[in-house]
Amino acid sequence: MKMPEILQAGLATAILSISGASYSAEVNITPEIESVSVMHGESMITIMRNQDQKNIVSPAFAKTSRKCPPFCIQPSVLAPGVETIAEIEVLDYLKRMSDGDDNILVVDSRTPDWVVKGTIPGAINIPWTALNPIEGANPISMGGILQDQFNAKNLGGLWDYSDAKTLVMFCNGMWCGQTPNNIKNLLKFGYPAHKIKWYRGGMQDWEILGLTTAKP
Repeated sequence: MKMPEILQAGLATAILSISGASYSAEVNITPEIESVSVMHGESMITIMRNQDQKNIVSPAFAKTSRKCPPFCIQPSVLAPGVETIAEIEVLDYLKRMSDGDDNILVVDSRTPDWVVKGTIPGAINIPWTALNPIEGANPISMGGILQDQFNAKNLGGLWDYSDAKTLVMFCNGMWCGQTPNNIKNLLKFGYPAHKIKWYRGGMQDWEILGLTTAKP
């Protein structure tokens, strides 16, 4: 597996400036990466790990036992061709997107009540219900998302995904079925599996690692 581009882009030299003074973190992302700055809406946000070495995970992600179904453990491979990725790869996609690559979209698949508590900086919210016919989504509304958000083209009822975006999708973690639902429905619509990346760890792992979150 090739080292993500984020490690090749000189991010190892990123140093935060706090109150006008240089600051070097003690809790880095990797030995080479201290922080990554990305656009979140109209603001630049610096993603780094919480520097309080006594910090503990937020209560929302402290539960070990949620009723299954619906909160069942997800497999490591969701569907053929869909790549499962982790934090370094997510940061790579976020950085490339923030640097102007408009062929990438990072998608928080959770419902707004979860998203308002904090999301991954740079992500947009497309709830799993918006891509689920059982939850009221219809072909017209789903088609609007495919065209307006994902850059697919509707050619008289046939979908052209040649210019469609690479989607990096996540939800609450390895016990969350919201992103798997989105991905499976997109595959049914013919979305190319190789253009879908699944961050299986989701907000559970993001929070456990103390990485920066942002309000939507």
